[in-house]
Amino acid sequence: MLQMMETRRNKIADGLAAAERGKSDLTLAQHRSVESMREAKRQASDIIAGANKRATAIIEEAKRSGEDEGHRKVEAAKAEIEQEINRAKNHLKSQFVNLVMSTAEKVLERELNAKTHGEFIEKLAEKL
Repeated sequence: MLQMMETRRNKIADGLAAAERGKSDLTLAQHRSVESMREAKRQASDIIAGANKRATAIIEEAKRSGEDEGHRKVEAAKAEIEQEINRAKNHLKSQFVNLVMSTAEKVLERELNAKTHGEFIEKLAEKL
């Protein structure tokens, strides 16, 4: 009977020791779980911060690119307008010269000979 009681006491002691180890293992596992969660949150935070930084960089690059393209288009439009203005000026000068020549020819037609007429046209063209 003593031996049974001793055996029973040993089983109970072993059970209590196993329960204590289980409790200790559970506490350790909970701490590891908490640490794993913290590490996962830190990594997620780093990933989000990196993504936000990259998104900001992409937006800034797009703004710069858009501004550059806008400036190029404005400059091209200015150059085209300048060319159109020059063409219009040249066309008006040509029409003005023709009008002046026509008027001068009619007014002076009978008063000038061919040589004088040619000199008059050359001087007029030089002034314009």
